[in-house]
Amino acid sequence: LRRNKFKSLFKVSLMTSHMQSLSYLDMSSNMLHHDEPEEHCQWADSLAELDLSSNQLTESVFGCLPANIKRLDLQNNQIASVPKGIAELESLRELNLASNRLSDLPGCSGFPALATLNIEMNSILAPSTDFVASCQRLGELRAGHNPFKCSCELRAFIRLERQSGAKLWGWPEAYVCQYPDDLRGTELKDFHVSELSCNTTLLLVTALLVTLGLVAVVAFLCIYFDAPWYVRMTWQWTQTKRRAWHSCPKEQEAALQFHAFISYSARDSVWVTNELIPNLEKGEGCVRLCQHERDFIPGKSIVENIIDCIEKSYKLIFVLSPNFVQSEWCHYELYFAHHKLFSDNSDSLILILLEPIPPYIIPARYHKLKALMAKRTYLEWPKERSKHALFWANLRAAITINLP
Repeated sequence: LRRNKFKSLFKVSLMTSHMQSLSYLDMSSNMLHHDEPEEHCQWADSLAELDLSSNQLTESVFGCLPANIKRLDLQNNQIASVPKGIAELESLRELNLASNRLSDLPGCSGFPALATLNIEMNSILAPSTDFVASCQRLGELRAGHNPFKCSCELRAFIRLERQSGAKLWGWPEAYVCQYPDDLRGTELKDFHVSELSCNTTLLLVTALLVTLGLVAVVAFLCIYFDAPWYVRMTWQWTQTKRRAWHSCPKEQEAALQFHAFISYSARDSVWVTNELIPNLEKGEGCVRLCQHERDFIPGKSIVENIIDCIEKSYKLIFVLSPNFVQSEWCHYELYFAHHKLFSDNSDSLILILLEPIPPYIIPARYHKLKALMAKRTYLEWPKERSKHALFWANLRAAITINLP
């Protein structure tokens, strides 16, 4: 009865109710619809095959189907879903839902004997695989020619091809990605995505572990290079500069008062007191030196005195020795001197190597000292007394300036 003008599926069922020998009925290419869900359809009990393709049927058709149907063709209709709990077709073995509006795979809760399912050319983007548990007897699944969206949701469906319980007909040619645009035309068998990018829990755990690892590495590097110390010193530097700015707003640029500020270890004070200061401050062209023991202002903190003296000195003399490396205050002075070099872009640093310093005894946080010793020429204190005069002459020449 195909290619006629039948409209009511309910009336068609009544027409067949007394045909006791009817086993096959072709009602394709009509105008069938079923808009009376409250009406109880009455099909012939002997009807085993029914072709309702190319009609105007929607999902309500599942409420008007023969109870003993074995083969059902609903191709090319307007079916958007297969409602659960409406149809109980225990004998149905073959179901054709191609060219409809399905957005997902239908379940088999109402079709326990279903062996072949055709859902080609629908609107399925990412088919779920939940139906596998309910379709235990499904031997052939035709799901090709759908606009598949290649994403994480598709991974479980692709695994179906590797399972013996359900065979994808037309694999792999009929299964091609349509979305996203950069994967359009890619066969599903060639689409691969990592477990990490799809498993949110695993991704979060991995990201957390990586973050903890980075935090641990950064913490180790901070401790190894003594970053907290540098942060603390930078804070003290800015606080001291801020206090100086507010207390003396008209004297932001402090005038030079000393030719040089001397930084040395207390264990080298004998050489500084007996050699350095007498030879520079006495005689012709005397040099005005800033020594912490006599020129620090009482009442100020040590850090403020260091910064203040460095700001008021034309040159900065560092007396280097193994004792200098082991002195915490010398490290402070070196750090603040490095700040002055950076901020003023000046060449005011003079290094005097009083005793050789083995590289292995220099702590890691003294990387500035290592860099300075590698880049700058330093004066080495000669042991021979005959060379002392030349040493003092060179040192005087390095710090000669007319102070106000």
